[in-house]
Amino acid sequence: MNQRQKEEYLREYSILKSEGKPFFPYAVAKDAAMACVVMICIITLSLVLGVEQGSKVNPTTTTYVPRPDWYFFFLFELLRVIKPPSLVGLATVGIPTLGMILLFTLPFFDRGPERRPERRPIATATFVFVAIAMALLTYDGATVGTPTALNINLPTSVAQQGTAAVAKFELGREAVAQNGCEDCHDIAGNGNSGPGPELTYIGSRLPANAIGRTLANPTAPMPSFKNLPANKFDAIEYFLSQLK
Repeated sequence: MNQRQKEEYLREYSILKSEGKPFFPYAVAKDAAMACVVMICIITLSLVLGVEQGSKVNPTTTTYVPRPDWYFFFLFELLRVIKPPSLVGLATVGIPTLGMILLFTLPFFDRGPERRPERRPIATATFVFVAIAMALLTYDGATVGTPTALNINLPTSVAQQGTAAVAKFELGREAVAQNGCEDCHDIAGNGNSGPGPELTYIGSRLPANAIGRTLANPTAPMPSFKNLPANKFDAIEYFLSQLK
């Protein structure tokens, strides 16, 4: 913007400002009236429809999967994508904080007086990028599977064994995830790389009976699984033996 355009803008702004109405009480009254309408709608909906009541809290459960509210799904997905433990701080604090700083400093980078989006390329591009990124991360966070499920395709060899074998494999996959095996083992890209060994191809290294003996009498600090229900223990043994 050159000096002439700036003077024209200031002249037009002063004329419009003199013809307008003061912020108080006109704008304040409108905002207050709209706030009252919103509050009345919320109170009416809560009285008519009620609030969703979930099941009572059970502090002894080990299968409850906490999930964030929908407006935090994009942060939830960001933390899920950045898996290395050393980068958890970057996903939870670093990237969101950096994004907020960039948004707060945006007016200092784009100082033009124009209000049309096509004449504000920096502001428009930033808005489009942030909106698309948050929308995609929110969608992925809302549709991602539960953390108590391993992202492993069903092996063809198991599918060929019939529905009973498939059901046993699925039960074993669920039991492995629910019992925290991913905390110490990497299973086909799921979980952590230690302190336990990788289990992606454990079925190629050990037979099923050897896996069962390890589950029942493991080496510390791995816990024993011999107190699990027999069907879950057998399912875990079968599931691991099919990872080849």
